[in-house]
Amino acid sequence: MFVKNLLCPKCRATYDSEKVIQLCECGAPLLVTYELDKVAKTLTKDELAKRPATLWRYRELLPVRDERNIVSLGEGMTPLVRFERLGADVDMPELYMKDEGIIPTGTFKARGAAVGVSRAKELGIKTLAMPTNGNAGGAWSAYCAPAGIRAVIVMPKDAPEMNRKEIAVTGASLFLVNGLISDAGKIVARAVKKHGWFDASTLKEPYRIEGKKTMGLELAEQFGWEVPDVILYPTGGGVGLIGIYKGLRELQAMGWIGEKLPRLVAVQATGCAPIVKAFEEGKKESAFWENAKTCAFGITVPKALGDFLVLDAIAKTKGCAIAVDDAETLKAQKMIAKREGAFICPEGATTLAAAMELRRKGWISRSDKVVLLNTGTGLKYPETVDCNPPLLQPDQDID
Repeated sequence: MFVKNLLCPKCRATYDSEKVIQLCECGAPLLVTYELDKVAKTLTKDELAKRPATLWRYRELLPVRDERNIVSLGEGMTPLVRFERLGADVDMPELYMKDEGIIPTGTFKARGAAVGVSRAKELGIKTLAMPTNGNAGGAWSAYCAPAGIRAVIVMPKDAPEMNRKEIAVTGASLFLVNGLISDAGKIVARAVKKHGWFDASTLKEPYRIEGKKTMGLELAEQFGWEVPDVILYPTGGGVGLIGIYKGLRELQAMGWIGEKLPRLVAVQATGCAPIVKAFEEGKKESAFWENAKTCAFGITVPKALGDFLVLDAIAKTKGCAIAVDDAETLKAQKMIAKREGAFICPEGATTLAAAMELRRKGWISRSDKVVLLNTGTGLKYPETVDCNPPLLQPDQDID
């Protein structure tokens, strides 16, 4: 393993990666740093191409020291699909979707769980706790099962029922809260302090982001080490966007990609858009969003711990932040399904609605290579689709 240390992006303090550390003393999340010059001398693109198609193909850029501690369900290397018919419809001929809906547990959360749980196992963690809007809880519960780690999950009572069931079936300890993920986070914080459990909340441990960054590594590899022009990402906690940016910067430092980086777009819902508001106001951090609500439940995050990192990634790549309403999200979800056959989650559908708006404004040009990051399968959100087919009797014919 080529890990150097854990670095605070705010105060620049460093910590020993072999100790169980959650946040910097200043309260900011910590990021894993690597000896990238040594990685570049050790790993080649030709060697990488021969490896199995999982995220662990990038093991030199991941924090697990001993491969025996890796907990894997085959996650990673999800398809990059070109949307030719839909692209023609919306005047974006170079429109692509990175489809995380086919990954284990059905969402991109499996990436963070795979690396986070593997590292927790390596560090000797016995019990971890986390708040979730649903999908992260399902993923971490699934990976904790083969790792032999107890998972304590707290989620809003209004989260999708499917998430509740997938957490329960893996044997995790599930609790519901009459509130939002921010309320669940407060309960977890009290439990962690009382019982001494490991806090696996978003960015309160350094390793989830390392799994998420592999989306960026894969995109670079899938485009032949030439990055696209724009990546649109549905943003709640924003770990995936932060991770994609981190992964691409690491590839730059290794000399594997050039100076160009894709413009990163944080997509939120109008019913919960703290990052968008901060971006529009030119601020470096967001304010808590009151009365947050959207059909894209996974991005209902009123205040993200890593908001300053999201806003920094947007600024450094000349990207932007944009909010779309639920009606446009559900319309986009149906458009993708009808034109391309992909039933994606509403969070992922926000990216098409946003791309269409940015194309109308001219922010996205016709020649841009545009990637929609779909974070999960629509099968977890059956309530987003109306289906009332006519009922036939056995002796009836179809007219």
